[in-house]
Amino acid sequence: MKVSCLQENFTKGLSIVGRAVATKTTLPITNNVLLAAEQSRLKLTATNLEMAITCWIGAKVEEEGAITIPARLLNEFVNTLPNERIDLNLSYHTLELRCARFEARVSGMDPTDFPPIPKITDGITAQVDPEALRVAISHVAFATASEDTRPILTGVHVEMENDLLTLAAADGFRLAVYNMPLAKRIKEKAEFNVPGRVFTELQRLLGDQDEPVKLAVNPAKGQAVFHLKNIEVVSQLLQGSFPNYSQLIPQTHTTEAVVTTADFLRATKPASIFARDGSGIVRLNMDPGEGESQGKMVISGRSEQIGDNLGEIDAQVQGESSKIAFNGKYLIDVLAALRESQVVLETSTPSSAGVIRPIGSDNYVHVIMPMFVQW
Repeated sequence: MKVSCLQENFTKGLSIVGRAVATKTTLPITNNVLLAAEQSRLKLTATNLEMAITCWIGAKVEEEGAITIPARLLNEFVNTLPNERIDLNLSYHTLELRCARFEARVSGMDPTDFPPIPKITDGITAQVDPEALRVAISHVAFATASEDTRPILTGVHVEMENDLLTLAAADGFRLAVYNMPLAKRIKEKAEFNVPGRVFTELQRLLGDQDEPVKLAVNPAKGQAVFHLKNIEVVSQLLQGSFPNYSQLIPQTHTTEAVVTTADFLRATKPASIFARDGSGIVRLNMDPGEGESQGKMVISGRSEQIGDNLGEIDAQVQGESSKIAFNGKYLIDVLAALRESQVVLETSTPSSAGVIRPIGSDNYVHVIMPMFVQW
């Protein structure tokens, strides 16, 4: 292998695939990045066996070839080089790098030992707008479970049917569901579960994309591939049945409070600080007001050891006065993800789930289970 590329492009490519490098593994080669010179591009690939990311960068290829190099060492070294041309020359299993007045030799491993990256040729395919997908992921990925006691809940449930794409995530205490259109109508219906981490990494990569994202999935083989411009993300799918989340969304409520999203978030943050030593419990008290008095929402947090906090915001409250308590982090997560200027909180009783919906958009719903408190 004999190839040249710009340091800036090499650095960017390594940072993209570096997200998929294994950190704790019994397979040492997954700590490496695969470099392959082909035609007029340099291909970089990394995998942790759950997810694989491949990135292509422009290069001048004199001799084709491939090698795997320790990812961390290569990334750190290339980052220290000046923004000039890097020449890579492979001799047996040693890669020589030259840039300006710097050079290094790194021992690699045989590329044939690198785990093969799956290719989907007979699956269901769809296209989606990259910015719309990035926004959708930002609304649901945070609601995945962080612990794998129920592995299926660590992923995002994906449904594709006709021209609609639905993403859903739940961790047992909250549920997020987002609907968005597909760029092209599909003939077959598909349901599958993508690990939450894969979507989190995909969200980061979508920021620079301006072409439709092509998705190919084969649920029978347990694999999905997201094709971006010069980037490919391959994911193993989570096996199992995702909960029937439609049954978890309350269909009725006795109180409805419309508030400004920014005000709600601003008042929840200090309450969460005081609630840290109180199981994270943030209390909400909604009052419709009487006569000409305007409705309000009182948001508070308290700790027996530290003290308490109270904030009040304007609210258009319809129905009965209502009290409910939530985990403050859950409230902050959903409010920070919303783009709409107003939200509505629907509640029934202090022991019933609350529902948050953005005003002016009917494609998102967020359900939060309440916390028990002594009022």
